[in-house]
Amino acid sequence: MVADESALSASVLLLNRLYMAVRVVSARRALTLLYRELAEVVSINDGEYLAYDFDDWVEVSQAMQRFEPERHDWIRTVRFQIAVPKIIRLLGYDRLPATGVKLNRRNLFARDQNRCQYCGKRFSTSELSLDHVIPRTQGGKNCWENIVCACIRCNVKKGGRTPHQAGLKLILAPARPKRSPVLTIKLSDSKYASWKQFLDYAYWNVELK
Repeated sequence: MVADESALSASVLLLNRLYMAVRVVSARRALTLLYRELAEVVSINDGEYLAYDFDDWVEVSQAMQRFEPERHDWIRTVRFQIAVPKIIRLLGYDRLPATGVKLNRRNLFARDQNRCQYCGKRFSTSELSLDHVIPRTQGGKNCWENIVCACIRCNVKKGGRTPHQAGLKLILAPARPKRSPVLTIKLSDSKYASWKQFLDYAYWNVELK
């Protein structure tokens, strides 16, 4: 199988047997599950769910290659090209997804949209740091409500003080997101529009792997 790394790393929504979102996996993982007959492709056409096994998806991919190649990421094998599916469903797994969004650097940057929460400017990831609003030395906790993105300049200015003590003001009060902030970014891309109906924002959280 031949593909550039971006195609193999493309995001695929993984559903359990009951059509409930479990997590997002890479195209490499999705196609492995599909080839091993552990999952099927779920495609939505005019509101109707269509299911395809590996061989069927290869055949469908040939038609898509002719008529809508720009709508898909592609992986080329010696014998054929196969489209990266947007959604797959596990055939023997019905466990409910865990709730809660992991507190990690990637999710914090995504929640704050790479914006310093003190000066309001956007920065690349390498130019941002994470700041405890109430410093750990003053009893601040390591939680969603006490960590924000800060540029190096603002973080140095704030030092080991609270924003009030340092004469700074937060752009937005930090809060725990109800769903994965990275997923929110994905859903803004029309390529992943088919994911939306499988995600109940009031309850489900999709963990990105």
